[in-house]
Amino acid sequence: KRNFGRTASLIAASALLIDYVMTVAVSTSSAVEQITSAVPLLIDERVLIGVAAIALITIGNLRGIREAGNIFAVPTYLFVGSALLMIAIGTFRIVVGGEHPGFAPEVGAGAGTTFESVSLLLILRAFAGGAVALTGTEAIATGVPAFQPPEARNAAITLAVMAALLGVLFIGITFLAVNFGITHIDLPEKQTVISQVAARVYGAGSIPFFLFQAFTAVLLFLAANTSFNAFPRLLAILAGDGYMPSQFGLRGDRLAFSYGIIVLATVAASLVVIFQGETHLLIPLYAVGVFIDFTISQAGMIRHWLRERSPRGWRRRLAINAFGCVLTAIVAVVVTSVKAPQSLIVLALIPVLVSLMRFIRREYDAQVDELAVRPEVVIPGPHREQRVVVPVNGINRAVVQAVNFGRTIAKDVRAVYVTDDSEDAEALRARWEHQLPGVPLVIVESPYRAVVTPIVAYLDVLDQAWPPDRDAPITIVVLPEYVARHWWDRVLYNQTAKRLKAALVGREHTVIADVPYRRGH
Repeated sequence: KRNFGRTASLIAASALLIDYVMTVAVSTSSAVEQITSAVPLLIDERVLIGVAAIALITIGNLRGIREAGNIFAVPTYLFVGSALLMIAIGTFRIVVGGEHPGFAPEVGAGAGTTFESVSLLLILRAFAGGAVALTGTEAIATGVPAFQPPEARNAAITLAVMAALLGVLFIGITFLAVNFGITHIDLPEKQTVISQVAARVYGAGSIPFFLFQAFTAVLLFLAANTSFNAFPRLLAILAGDGYMPSQFGLRGDRLAFSYGIIVLATVAASLVVIFQGETHLLIPLYAVGVFIDFTISQAGMIRHWLRERSPRGWRRRLAINAFGCVLTAIVAVVVTSVKAPQSLIVLALIPVLVSLMRFIRREYDAQVDELAVRPEVVIPGPHREQRVVVPVNGINRAVVQAVNFGRTIAKDVRAVYVTDDSEDAEALRARWEHQLPGVPLVIVESPYRAVVTPIVAYLDVLDQAWPPDRDAPITIVVLPEYVARHWWDRVLYNQTAKRLKAALVGREHTVIADVPYRRGH
């Protein structure tokens, strides 16, 4: 925002929100793929497993799960250790043992004549797919304040170690896959490449194989969990700036941003269902948002160095950021072009989110302007009269409590009874005058048994009868409300009061007051 202004920051925020949602959907779907690769009988239940996993992570975060370094580190160490062991064993078998591929992909007779025409497409697809492996590195950059001092140096070391591990794992697993003749097919019933490599090295159905698959799945579920911290926090920041509903800035009983967590889980689970938990269909949506963010952040750093021109070595840093900006922009373009039409969904969604956030901000600004009171204005005490209207359905404790409350706030108190039975109304009037003297009961006949419309019409009559040369009084509609004892019987009570309240909200010179009656009063 400081470097490029509001629009660029909203674009980055929109892309980042999409990135967090896709992290949950992609990580969960990928984790389920590891499970179904180990237990193929569960393939048909992959969507159900994915949605259930998201639900469990959501419940945990709503109850206040916090990231604990030691807890999160254990699955990471187990996965990295078992993957390095797998690469070492597989490489030893290939180099020393002379192990040959289990199968080799068949090449058709005409493949040689079409190689040149498809090579560019294959390179672009490989480039786009491989670049996705770099996603997630932004977590270190955004989490620099969480490192021990010196934060920047420790974050840089961590990033270097992560890059080295990523390179070793990626190259090692690719080397094994190529030499074992393993290929990836975008079908849900096929095993993932890494599970095929693990089966080949550790032995399909062996304990080490199942452990490796379990470590991989747990690590991916933890990757999904990281978004449940970042996504609600970003929504809270946007809500604080007025670009998202203020509810997203509220914390629940467990100090979690509950609304953001629920929205994230709902959208991610919907994507898993829509795309049937197939990771290769979800990744394009994931990659576009990530690399748009990368490009904007790198461009922001370029603007920063050009403006500050300090400290020493800023030109070298400028060159690094410029190179990174160009590279990530190329990846974003390639991913968008190669992975269409899924990637186009993100490109269409980003401006929609930006427009939505601008609309929300305009609404909040308009509300502030409308409610603002100039500091030089002296506000005198109220001089307007008040009158109370109590809609009643008879004489009971809730009605008596509401009438007595009305007596405490105004001298002009009247009750309104809507009926289609004149004899019943007269009987109530006689009892009313005996038990509640001094409070007139107005009978409003409603031949069609409507309740809300006749009461609103009566209020209109009151307003019209008021002398035009006097300030209109404040009409306080006091609604007796019976508080249900159980959650399941709330539907039995107060439905008319709710409809009346909805009809009166926004009515000029009218205030609505609920007077709840609780059992035992």
